[in-house]
Amino acid sequence: MRPPLALLWWRRRLGQSRGLLGARPSSSSSSSALYEPTFRRSVHDPESLWGEAAGRLRWFKPWSVTLDGSKPPATGWFVGGELNICYNALDRHVETGRGDQAAVIHDSPVTGTKEVISYKEVHRQVSKLAGVLAKHGVKKGDRVVIYMPMIPQAMYTMLACARLGAVHSLIFGGFASKELSVRIDHAKPKIVVTASFGIEPGRKVEYKPLVEKALEMSQHRPEKLLIYSRPNMEAVPLAPGRDLDWHEEITKARPHDCVPVPSEHPLYILYTSGTTGTPKGVVRPTGGYAVMLNWTMPAVYGLQPGEVWWAASDLGWVVGHSYICYAPLLHGNTTVLYEGKPVGTPDASAYFRVLSEHGVSAMFTAPTALRAIRQQDPEADLGKRYSLTRFRTLFVAGERCDVETLEWSKKIFKIPVLDHWWQTETGSPITASCVGLGNSTNPPAGQAGKSVPGYNVMILDNNMEHVKPKTLGNIVVKLPLPPGAFSSLWENEEAFKNLYFQKFPGYYDTMDAGYMDEDGYLYVLSRVDDVINVAGHRLSTGALEEAVLLHYAVADCAVVGLEDPLKGHVPLALCVLRNGVNVGEEKLAEEIVRLVREQIGPVAAFRKAVFVKQLPKTRSGKIPRSTLSALVNGKPYQITSTIEDPDVFLHIEEVVKQNA
Repeated sequence: MRPPLALLWWRRRLGQSRGLLGARPSSSSSSSALYEPTFRRSVHDPESLWGEAAGRLRWFKPWSVTLDGSKPPATGWFVGGELNICYNALDRHVETGRGDQAAVIHDSPVTGTKEVISYKEVHRQVSKLAGVLAKHGVKKGDRVVIYMPMIPQAMYTMLACARLGAVHSLIFGGFASKELSVRIDHAKPKIVVTASFGIEPGRKVEYKPLVEKALEMSQHRPEKLLIYSRPNMEAVPLAPGRDLDWHEEITKARPHDCVPVPSEHPLYILYTSGTTGTPKGVVRPTGGYAVMLNWTMPAVYGLQPGEVWWAASDLGWVVGHSYICYAPLLHGNTTVLYEGKPVGTPDASAYFRVLSEHGVSAMFTAPTALRAIRQQDPEADLGKRYSLTRFRTLFVAGERCDVETLEWSKKIFKIPVLDHWWQTETGSPITASCVGLGNSTNPPAGQAGKSVPGYNVMILDNNMEHVKPKTLGNIVVKLPLPPGAFSSLWENEEAFKNLYFQKFPGYYDTMDAGYMDEDGYLYVLSRVDDVINVAGHRLSTGALEEAVLLHYAVADCAVVGLEDPLKGHVPLALCVLRNGVNVGEEKLAEEIVRLVREQIGPVAAFRKAVFVKQLPKTRSGKIPRSTLSALVNGKPYQITSTIEDPDVFLHIEEVVKQNA
């Protein structure tokens, strides 16, 4: 479906002035002057900046209001406008001559296969898959749950849903059936799309039994289950009347055009890690998201259309949604979809091979991946076999990058290594070294960049007073939030307002703590709540505790993050046993680890439980997790006056030392 001629004229007119958004990345002085005026413009004239950025996409209907702040804390962007993100990611490029360019490179060392897929072919596959979904009743506003490995068909499904205006919820394949069932009940999908297998080094993960178990546990019953059988592997049995075979359906399908949707129409629901109780599903609005992602590729990451980009993450996380799928395709880049690990597939040279073989210009990964490579190949001798002549920038995120890993990476890759920071809720970076706007490519160690235009980041104390530079405080963002930030939580508007905007009225509460230096660089130090980072994956200690407490022998439990040189943190469970338990602690620990793996999944990297007589608690019954975290990591800690029995800390300290 093409935009009307009048709209094409309107869009060309809006985009005539390239301004700051059209500048090529450069090391010249003119480029280095771009960041400050762009940031000021985002604060003082956001309608102009983002209106210009929006003009670079194709709209089926122009917007009437660029920024609507009439219903705080929510912010409406491009109100009245209609577009389709799939049209902008695929159809637009095919129509303008980019159809033969590689859109997706699927590199799968776990299967030994590689596939280069053009924009024209992705468009063909997505159009037909949209036809399949529509044939089986999926329409604008319906939900589709996707539970698939790192294969092109997962991206096709995301884009096919977007093509129809259906809301997709892609769930990481490492989650167990219980977590999947909770999300199915909350999203209430019309169809679940899955694959026969996921493949990890040395083992296959059978998805169909996991999905079947999740459906047994769910109250909601999807109408259909669409199953992609991976090539050269045995097919999975299909339930008559419910299950659909991907290959058969695609063969018979008719292509489906893009359905225009309002700018604020939900594109997807992304559940934050470790959901317990009422699920917390981040809702992403289509229009603002498309505008921001398209803008960040040149402005933040310094890429031009046609260049190869690699986000070494998983489609199940926000990085995968934003920077494996949507952003690179919107901007006309080639995106690498990697089904493997930094080490073990086959060795510590894996990343170097992919970078060299596919001519990657810039990459995004988590510090834990770099630590894994360094652990196995300290001097990167295996990696030195590969030429990285096109590789110019390495971005890291997902957890704070320690200085040692940062400096090692700079030495090995001999290019700028830039830490940046963002969240599931924001969908794109909050702070970064904006390469395309000329930010420093050699910022001080430990920082996560400066505020990305649109994110007016500040540090406040608990009384909402601004703190001095280099003073620890609460990291907040002054409203309005820019395009692309979440617009709500799925079916939980009250939690959206209370969780993120109540503590600091007029600001978005990131719930992270840190400080800002005199030059505007942000240093993110810790999470205010109980979320820990395990190999770049944010996991709630509450969810882990809930799983541990399912064990019959455990009366009480606290999970804290134990610092780990490879993964950043790994969860450590401090367990109090029920009276009369006569089973050995070693056996109990094994059972608890197995239980958590079943409930949460292997993504938790949960392998250690120790047993204590009791847990420290305040008079109101709260466990002082920050104090326990300092204790188990051998750091100084203070015992507050509200603790009922301070001697408990000495006991726990002794137990932890014995089990170190």
